[in-house]
Amino acid sequence: MSAVHPPFIVAIPARYGSTRLPGKPLRPIDGVPMVVRVAQRALQAGASQVVVATDDQRIVEALSGQGVDVCMTHSEHASGSDRLAECAARYGWSTDVIVVNLQGDEPFAPAAGIREVAKALAEDDVPMATLATPIMDAHELFDPNVVKLVCAANGRALYFSRAPLPWARDAFAANRDVLPKDLPFLRHIGIYAYRAGFLQHYADLSRTPLEQTESLEQLRVLEHGYPIAARLTPEPFPPGIDTEADLHRAQAWLSSQS
Repeated sequence: MSAVHPPFIVAIPARYGSTRLPGKPLRPIDGVPMVVRVAQRALQAGASQVVVATDDQRIVEALSGQGVDVCMTHSEHASGSDRLAECAARYGWSTDVIVVNLQGDEPFAPAAGIREVAKALAEDDVPMATLATPIMDAHELFDPNVVKLVCAANGRALYFSRAPLPWARDAFAANRDVLPKDLPFLRHIGIYAYRAGFLQHYADLSRTPLEQTESLEQLRVLEHGYPIAARLTPEPFPPGIDTEADLHRAQAWLSSQS
């Protein structure tokens, strides 16, 4: 790993219960449980410590012998960040340590992207950082399962939404099947970096109307007035896995790489 990247911890929230894909962390991809693949990616990125924060003993058992720590957390957390806040408190991480929240449904997250979000936090005076990638077709923009974001000129996030953003009024009035070429449409990648001190503070922040309406935990940060740095990912992130169809696509993608 290049010396320009700061040291960081990767923490992976992995809740067993999932409405759209029951038992998601343990669903196999080419015979390997999804959460194991995520942990392997974190190790490949050069994290100084990898911790999986879970609420289920079956996930603990699946990770045995993988070279990562497992932290049993409460089952009632509202978000992955809340789960990791409990984890940070239990491990006693110092307040300035960079913690990367790698979602438990990102089994193909590139190591370069994991390192990049840690670097983005280290290089900006913000409590939190995330990544994005350009949206290339209109179907993706209009898909509510694809989270969009818009950024300020300084690279900080202005808003995240499941709605198509920004709204190209004139272009979409004429045709919604093609994206206008002069607008920066961005898909949010659900990876975050925080200072450990802010991660614990985040859990004390009250849940907010936009967070609950859009079901996007990062909006809690913006609604409470804290900035979030956003950077383009240096390598593509294959889409995360939320549904049975996503699982089949992941298997097909993995087969295409071999």
